[in-house]
Amino acid sequence: MANRRELVKRRKSVRNIRKITRTMQLIATARFQHAMNRATATKPYASTMGKMVAAAAKSADKVDNPLLKTNDTGADALLVLTSNRGFCGGLNGNVLRLAMETLADKKQAGENVSLNVVGKKGIAYLRFLGEEMAMQEGNIDEQPRFEQVSGIADTMMDAYRDGKISSLNVCYMQFISAGVQRPAIMQLLPIAGIGGDEEGESETTEPQPTAETKIDFSPEPAELLNELLPASVRMRLFQCFTEAAASEQVARMVAMKAATDAAGDMIRVLTQQYNRARQTAITMELLDIIGGVAAIS
Repeated sequence: MANRRELVKRRKSVRNIRKITRTMQLIATARFQHAMNRATATKPYASTMGKMVAAAAKSADKVDNPLLKTNDTGADALLVLTSNRGFCGGLNGNVLRLAMETLADKKQAGENVSLNVVGKKGIAYLRFLGEEMAMQEGNIDEQPRFEQVSGIADTMMDAYRDGKISSLNVCYMQFISAGVQRPAIMQLLPIAGIGGDEEGESETTEPQPTAETKIDFSPEPAELLNELLPASVRMRLFQCFTEAAASEQVARMVAMKAATDAAGDMIRVLTQQYNRARQTAITMELLDIIGGVAAIS
């Protein structure tokens, strides 16, 4: 059993760690609320934009946009979204595990893959594995700004138009609710399923209109699609970033709460050990006194 001085030092260290983890938990809780509001606020906008694109595509006589065409040249681009900081449980591990499984499947099928990574944790991990990365971006804010995401989206769309990549898939942590997040892969390019329901929005209790709504477009639908399709890709990628940010904060909040609770349990154990060691020392001193008195008498 450790002596009392060692137990006091150890208990003091654990208490300091508990203060840090408790503070990080509170910070993550505050940031999570803001990140969740951003993630949920983008969904109606993205859904409405998808319906608008679908209506324009249906009204257009001929849609000739490179983002809709299948590109047979170039590599399959995989964009992996991870965090810049740790202490968020298994979030990065789950995303990277799905990304590596997808990468292995594509390589086994003989496909050429272009690996693009956002987040310092993912970059460090894949660099350790020796994987070649076409893009490494570690300067995205913890609360991503649309200007940062749109730059990445424009770069990917330019590469797709030029035939450098044949597809674009995003691997990220999908935010479903405060208690459920799961790693997922979303296809951004080529654009498919225009006008389909977003995931999680296919079921509705509202009655669907039976009459077809006619919409007058100005400018023409084909010309309008040339502006709406890139905007739709930027918006969907931004939604991936905001959901990944919300998932990161809730994962850090849960991890720090678990660390705080574990530190509290450890403090209780160390306190019991200290009390036991102190009682043992007192008993030994009493025995020495009693033995000395008995020897004198």
